Amino acid sequence: MTVFHTVLLWLTGAVCAYHGYVNNTLEPAARQLLDFKLDHPKPIGILTTMAGKPVDIRDTTTLNNDALTSNEYFLDDVMHTTAERIPEKVVHAKGTGAFGYFEVTHDVSKYTRADVFNGIGKKTPVAVRLSTGFASKGGNDIAREVKGFAIKFYTNEGNLDLLGLNIPIYFYTDPSLFSPFFHVLKKNPRTNLLDTTALWDIATLKPIIFHGLFWLYSDYGSPNGYRTMDGFPIHTYELSNKHGDRYFVKFNFRTEQGLENLTAAEVAAITSQDLDYATRDLYNNIALKNYPSWRIEMDVMTHDITNVDYNPFDVTRLWKNGTYHTVQIGRLVLDRNPDNFFEAVELSAYNPGSLVPGINSPPDAIFKSRTLIYRDTQNYRLGINHNRINVNAPKYLKTYNRDGVPPVNDNMKDVPNYYPNSFSGPVPFIDESRPKERIIVFDSNAVDLESPSNFYKYILNDEGKKQRFIDNIVSSLVQVVPEVREKVLKLLTLVDFELGIRVRAGVEQE
Repeated sequence: MTVFHTVLLWLTGAVCAYHGYVNNTLEPAARQLLDFKLDHPKPIGILTTMAGKPVDIRDTTTLNNDALTSNEYFLDDVMHTTAERIPEKVVHAKGTGAFGYFEVTHDVSKYTRADVFNGIGKKTPVAVRLSTGFASKGGNDIAREVKGFAIKFYTNEGNLDLLGLNIPIYFYTDPSLFSPFFHVLKKNPRTNLLDTTALWDIATLKPIIFHGLFWLYSDYGSPNGYRTMDGFPIHTYELSNKHGDRYFVKFNFRTEQGLENLTAAEVAAITSQDLDYATRDLYNNIALKNYPSWRIEMDVMTHDITNVDYNPFDVTRLWKNGTYHTVQIGRLVLDRNPDNFFEAVELSAYNPGSLVPGINSPPDAIFKSRTLIYRDTQNYRLGINHNRINVNAPKYLKTYNRDGVPPVNDNMKDVPNYYPNSFSGPVPFIDESRPKERIIVFDSNAVDLESPSNFYKYILNDEGKKQRFIDNIVSSLVQVVPEVREKVLKLLTLVDFELGIRVRAGVEQE
């Protein structure tokens, strides 16, 4: 017996012994490769080229002087590697995801005819993407920024996408602020570093942004992972029931793990050890069958929507107490990690315009602009057929759109490719319950500091919350050029005199 055969037998025995050992000390994310081997004791099959040809073991190396251009395995490998990345998302670039289900727990047929929300006990499969707002793909999961919370319900009436944030309001009402606002949250074009002067500069020029920044610099800006944060789709949706009655609602996703936020010191300590803290936490808890869950509810406007003394479609403000009541709908449970992150998360496409009968489009300008922006970015990143990618595909699809960059699936086979036609192609239906009236919203450009003032007075309802909020703003402002910093301090004083005084004192002490 040669030395080679002896070593081979020893390795085989070692592998067999290794299979009998289960390392319970490692977290699930760390032992993923071992778990795969335990599930598949033998190789899962014969290695092939991308064309399906079995690969000879001699072709897995290029050191045997064969012509590289005749080695299909090598060509597949290197050419695919250089082309395997797709464009990064401009916002919400870093994220994670999971699959699960939504279960109806309460009767809401009074408010909507949407099939997904009707029938107590009904379960609908879902995909969820949780993300950072502004960081690039290699960024910090728990840096101080808004987090994304998007749900795709695979309903019998098409996909329903509800896209939310971990705070209940947005930063502006004018869609033209989209590019400049996100540019100041990215890196300076010369230094390639984050620039807080740019952020506070645009906030002083567009004070509507202040309310969002207040949420960001409070405890809510640093949730303790994705499982312990709420989600808010921010818009006011119009619902309609089977009789055509309409209601105006805001959806909320309330964590059942308990809301938890991190202090700046806790964020710094965790970040020094793990930039993927929230991603790892979600994966491990699902793998350990500690399935995270959220209550899905809606705030229902109880007043005539046209006669309330504020704009209920303004995404930068909260609804006033006494003008709505809260109705429970059901539970969201995440119980399955994706088998392949790229296929299930990176290729996922969530569009706020993907709604179902009984849930109608919000009339505000931000929603209208988002339906354009999200569709455009998905066409750019994933191609015109992104809704045919497995994770995005609805249960039922009949369309006259075909061809283009794959996937095309069956490409609608031999169905007529134009509408209308007289040859049995798919036809539209008539939604008798769809409301006949339309709401038109006229947004104001007036500067209104009531919302940030109320946030400081009432949302930050104890001294500890107020002090941490002030400390976070101070630590940000000390990095800002004096001219801009002075404008910020004056505006903070207009929001709340005490707040302005305390922040100024904090800055001067630094």
